[in-house]
Amino acid sequence: MTDIFGLGDALAAREERGAGDGWQRAQQQAQNLYDNVLTMPQRQELTHKLPPANAPVAMPAGAGWADGTSEGAMNLFKTVRPNIVQSIRAFRVPELAQAAADLGQHFLYANCAHCASKAEVLETIATSFIFPKHFGKNFDALADCLTDLIYKAGPQPGFVIVLEGLPIAQKFDKEGREVLLDVFRDAAEFWGERKVQFRVFYSFA
Repeated sequence: MTDIFGLGDALAAREERGAGDGWQRAQQQAQNLYDNVLTMPQRQELTHKLPPANAPVAMPAGAGWADGTSEGAMNLFKTVRPNIVQSIRAFRVPELAQAAADLGQHFLYANCAHCASKAEVLETIATSFIFPKHFGKNFDALADCLTDLIYKAGPQPGFVIVLEGLPIAQKFDKEGREVLLDVFRDAAEFWGERKVQFRVFYSFA
């Protein structure tokens, strides 16, 4: 396509700005994840019951959305099940952030490419996802933060999560990486049972 008077560059710049806006909105949404939990006077054990019938839940992929701004997001996710952990493949991080913002879902992103151990991977995820300060930096604590702790904070709109550059290192081998992904798979199943979308995309360093 011929670039007439720099029109192509202008359109590309506008698209990049739009993706950046989506990233910021999604990040602001993520910061509210644990607010209700952290202000609770005391913690109570979760009964693992489904939300009430009148509680707001995310609509499954393929359903009709009243807000026209979500059309692009639904098109992006048309081949991605609502509750899944999969390779990022051809998806781009800004597009995923924009889709999360358009759907009003939490966008959580962690770049783990610099990590060389399990502790560093978990620390990066905890910092990037804005976990509570008492996070225990082990897989059980990660599972709790992704499931019960958020569930206690109230009804959730859905999640789009990106784990970029997962390493294979001496202190974080292939087995450790699979255990980490299994934690997210269990979380996807947890939220799926509660009719809340939980999509995770990952890449390897």
